[in-house]
Amino acid sequence: MKDLLLNYTRYNLWANKCLADAMELLSDEQVNLEMASSFPTIRKTVYHLWGAEDIWKRRLTQTPTDTWASKNFEGTFSEALKNWQETSQWFIDYISEADDSFLLSPITYKNLAGNQYTNSVKEIVHHVMNHSTYHRGQLITMLRQAGVTQLPATDYIAFLR
Repeated sequence: MKDLLLNYTRYNLWANKCLADAMELLSDEQVNLEMASSFPTIRKTVYHLWGAEDIWKRRLTQTPTDTWASKNFEGTFSEALKNWQETSQWFIDYISEADDSFLLSPITYKNLAGNQYTNSVKEIVHHVMNHSTYHRGQLITMLRQAGVTQLPATDYIAFLR
């Protein structure tokens, strides 16, 4: 179980880095271009990905989670991309230090609405990685709509190759 989660967290960072590298060259106009998706811009989608990984990191470490990391963020888009990758690296480090019994242990947390839930560490980490994959797919579509023609392959099999 640990090996699978560790590989999945490594894949997550790799895929996030592939997209971050592609987005480093975008103009402010492209990053802020409004389009139909879960979040209306590339910037807001990246901020959501970073924020979601961060909020789950804080839940896993029992750190208060009253807001999104990106809510009051005033840095550049490049800094946000860097923060996102650092948060993704945290999951690799977290799983590297875990054993199977820890991964099966329950974590009780509250969502931002204050509702309490309990899930195992492995369920939470798997959810976070899956959530990131979902929104990376949206980013690929958004990047195409913003005029980007050279896009990285971010499929899991490409990572394995």
